[in-house]
Amino acid sequence: MTETVHNRIAMLRAERGISRRELADALDVHYQTVSYLERGRYSPSLHLALRIARYFDVPVEVLFALTPFPRIGVPQRSR
Repeated sequence: MTETVHNRIAMLRAERGISRRELADALDVHYQTVSYLERGRYSPSLHLALRIARYFDVPVEVLFALTPFPRIGVPQRSR
């Protein structure tokens, strides 16, 4: 069984005006790897996840989660 690793890479990339290719070059990976990560088709190694978090200067938990992130601007239901 494979678990999906959800991420906010695309959101942070867009907020900071960084292209997939620029991020890929900074991480020394193929630009398609960034695309696969963003679409959830590839889960990063721990090493790569930490490098991405360092690149964006955020804790790894801000970028990656095992459950989907809440959508921005959508009210959350009470539990």
